Amino acid sequence: MRMVGRTVSVSRERETAIAQDNGLFNLDTRAAARPEASPYLPAKIAAQVVERTVPALRSLGEGKPASRITREGIELWSLMAYYPIMKEHHVDVAIIGAGTAGLVAIREIQKVTKNFVLIQDGPYGTTCARVGCMPSKAFIQIAHDYHRRAFFAQQGIRGAESLSLDIPAALRRVRELRDRFAGGMVKKTDRFGDKLIKGRARFLEPNVLDVDGRIIRAKSVIIATGSRPIVPDAWQKFGDRIWTSDTFFELETLPSSVAVIGLGVIGLELGQAMARLGIDVVGIARSQHLGGISDPEVLASAGEALSREMTLWRGYPADITEAGGPLTVTAGPHSNNIDAVLVATGRRPNVDDMGLDTLGLPLQENGVPEYDPETLQIGELPVFIAGDVNTARPILHEAWDDGRIAGYNAVRDKPACFVRRTPLHVVFSDPNIVMAGKMYRDLPEDGFVTSEIRFDDQGRALILNENVGILRLYARPDTGELLGAEMFAPAGEHLGHLLAWSIQQRLTVHDLLKMPFYHPVIEEGLRTALEDLARKLHDQSDAPELAFCDETSMSSLT
Repeated sequence: MRMVGRTVSVSRERETAIAQDNGLFNLDTRAAARPEASPYLPAKIAAQVVERTVPALRSLGEGKPASRITREGIELWSLMAYYPIMKEHHVDVAIIGAGTAGLVAIREIQKVTKNFVLIQDGPYGTTCARVGCMPSKAFIQIAHDYHRRAFFAQQGIRGAESLSLDIPAALRRVRELRDRFAGGMVKKTDRFGDKLIKGRARFLEPNVLDVDGRIIRAKSVIIATGSRPIVPDAWQKFGDRIWTSDTFFELETLPSSVAVIGLGVIGLELGQAMARLGIDVVGIARSQHLGGISDPEVLASAGEALSREMTLWRGYPADITEAGGPLTVTAGPHSNNIDAVLVATGRRPNVDDMGLDTLGLPLQENGVPEYDPETLQIGELPVFIAGDVNTARPILHEAWDDGRIAGYNAVRDKPACFVRRTPLHVVFSDPNIVMAGKMYRDLPEDGFVTSEIRFDDQGRALILNENVGILRLYARPDTGELLGAEMFAPAGEHLGHLLAWSIQQRLTVHDLLKMPFYHPVIEEGLRTALEDLARKLHDQSDAPELAFCDETSMSSLT
């Protein structure tokens, strides 16, 4: 090959030595004829390497002028520089995705083996820390604090009307906190050092991955690639006026009007927060539901309260058009001109171009293969799927448990079945929307009883100027076992935890009424609902709401 006036010749022996030194395979005629003989690369890749490399090497060896083999020569040497990382790397477990599920899986894996790799395509830092739970709660807190000025006058606090909000400064604070949270997760990821591989993983076989040319052969693989927001193709043309939760926290300011399409967790939280910052917000949902609520009484309470803060168009699909000026959003009989749109209509699992078809199993419509929800194993393969990517429970604490299950099973010969924790869902609207245990729509057909408390006149809620909302409880009428709850309630995030813990322990209504309730607290509203529920049970006790001395289950509490 002629380079800078010189000809470089490569002998047959030298071409073979170069290949072997770089951890490839024998480049003799037998290897070319039988690529499956390669001890380093899968047969398909070996065949491609032989086909692309041998002719160029031989051309160099024959001393052909550069003008005739420049393309082959450049390709050859770029390949030779790249091929060393294509030598198979054998590990016990390969984790694809450095989000919550992937990082937690490593905790279980490390109890058994240190021979693993963590593969990440895209930025480090979990979805929760970068674009989800944490920056959204920072944004919501600022909106809540600013909204409190509405109660100052009745409390004798003067000057509320002169308060103003510097929205760019508020958004900077959100980003500062976001960067702090995400930075902590990045540090936790970086600590894995050479076990961390940056690149896109694709399955060649159930236990063989190609990561941008680097071949990983693993005894087990965990897919924990997360998900991303869905934006209809027709709306992509509107550019940066279309927001998602992935882009919202990069905004440096907010316009005067925003439409929020989708009134689930993200849509309600960010929509209400923007409205409290003075933005004209229109919330649009294809269905009548809000935040996942299934109890009609809770839904009615939430709809009434939230519609006082932002316009709600429910029951119609949305459409976006443009006529040279602002965007026009239409839903059924409603239409309005707005400056930007937050699209919160759902998320798509990140499984694109992962080669999941090579697993030999049917894929669901969303591209995710069928898997066992109790073990997270895909078919009978040594492959597990955890976190948002499996679409079952797209919540951080559930992704955490997914990671533990997948990590535990990935380093064992026989996957174990795990019982999941009691379901708990929280929407950080104000009041909170919370579902604990069984939702109303999932209650048993063989009978249940309900009770409720409305917070309009609840003492502590009145003091806090948070006397809005409702709590609904569900129990078995025969045993009194608490089954579930839905609420749109002040301090709902805390009430939900108390109820979820009680449901997981299979406590009854009477068990809970024997617990202490301080005064004055929001939890007294829970006691009121429990008392109402107790009156509807088959077993009516004339005993006071206290444990008798011979009830040993309570003795440890005294």
